[in-house]
Amino acid sequence: MSWLTQTLSSSIGKKLIVALTGLFLCTFLIVHAVGNLQLFKSDEGLAFNMYTVFMTTNPLIKTISYGLYAFILIHAFYGFYLAYVNRKARGTTNYARINNQSSWSSRNMAVLGTVLLVFIIVHMSEFWYEYKFGHLPYKSYTIDLAQGTVVNTENMPADFVLNSKMEEKLNDDNTTKTIIVKDLYVEAQEAFSNPLLVLFYVLGMVAVSLHLIHGFRSAMQTLGANHPKYNPLFDFVGVWLFAILIPVAFAAMPIYFFVQHLMQ
Repeated sequence: MSWLTQTLSSSIGKKLIVALTGLFLCTFLIVHAVGNLQLFKSDEGLAFNMYTVFMTTNPLIKTISYGLYAFILIHAFYGFYLAYVNRKARGTTNYARINNQSSWSSRNMAVLGTVLLVFIIVHMSEFWYEYKFGHLPYKSYTIDLAQGTVVNTENMPADFVLNSKMEEKLNDDNTTKTIIVKDLYVEAQEAFSNPLLVLFYVLGMVAVSLHLIHGFRSAMQTLGANHPKYNPLFDFVGVWLFAILIPVAFAAMPIYFFVQHLMQ
């Protein structure tokens, strides 16, 4: 295994670690964005709350989540380290020359990474921590089994507690069922009524866009995927999916709730 250790401890090995962890985080962004689109469903938060239960109770997803947290730290550590080494190696004169030949995002990946790390910490404290350790309310949904639609909702009392994040039961009429679930949806509604938090999230997504527009292409080059035939595809995915579509999808969520709040 010494060859593996030597490889990963080398400069190219560290770049490989940054590339692989970065691509894993890109995959997570896709899954997370698709899941969060449940917020836009007109079901008073049922789909999103059930998605949240699935993401926090499924054994496979929980295992992947622990890997995700580790990858975020590894990606940040090696990213900052490589930025420091590169800046130290090229010096002021060379940096000025390279400055004229590269994009702003490529020259400031460490700055963007710092912004994103702060964003992740705030995001997790606002939602993940509250869901796991806070005192979120529970909400009851009555669902018509034939239509699959929500026919009634009820906010449970503040002191209501379940031994799990969700309880489901068939009602006596045999035509409806009731789901009682921890209500993260209402937490999102309340949080994004704050214009400063909405602005923070939108700016965070700008940082995501700038970070990924260079990061995705750089990761593909590090992995050796650099060919005139496929480069247009990599550029298309890097720009339109990771630098535009996904950040816009995430930014739309706080804006959506804020507009709802203004219209009340």
